[in-house]
Amino acid sequence: MARRKLISSGSPFEPRIGFSRAVRVGPFVAVSGTAPIAADGSVAAPGDLYGQTKRCFEIIEEAIGKAGLTLDSVIRTRVMLTDISRWEEAARAHGEIFGTVRPASTFVEVKSLIDKGWLVEIEADCIAEDA
Repeated sequence: MARRKLISSGSPFEPRIGFSRAVRVGPFVAVSGTAPIAADGSVAAPGDLYGQTKRCFEIIEEAIGKAGLTLDSVIRTRVMLTDISRWEEAARAHGEIFGTVRPASTFVEVKSLIDKGWLVEIEADCIAEDA
């Protein structure tokens, strides 16, 4: 069985809920739902869906890097929005990050997220290219 590597972002939610920011097993990396949390723990870019989406991808990129991969290794994203009518704002940020990578992707609307200030939460799945 492949060794399991747990990756933490230091979020206070990780120990409280019992999850890791990301988990690597062999060539696979799964990144948990990632919210727009600023470095000080506050909501990043309040009210700005594009800015919140960019922040989520910054956190995801850091987690993937700790797993030894890059954003080029992303094969799937799941973008959860609290207002699907604003999907194009999140899609613009997604396209800037993944325009050439073009992972499989889903955009869905959810009723709400843990913090009412979060407009988006994103998951990502990756695989090492040498797998």
